[in-house]
Amino acid sequence: MAKTWIAGATKDKGALHRHLGVPAGEKIPASKLAKATRSSNPTIRKEANLAKTLKSFHRKSR
Repeated sequence: MAKTWIAGATKDKGALHRHLGVPAGEKIPASKLAKATRSSNPTIRKEANLAKTLKSFHRKSR
């Protein structure tokens, strides 16, 4: 697997915010993110699953 897969997976910045109707700069509520992972729209479902994955990569401050 490529080391820079995240760069290719996040081409359309803010797309999930636009699809869920959350203003840019605000956090997406956990309830909306959980609902989006079960969406019938495959694009929204993929974006939500990626958001959950990237959220788990957050490091603690040093």
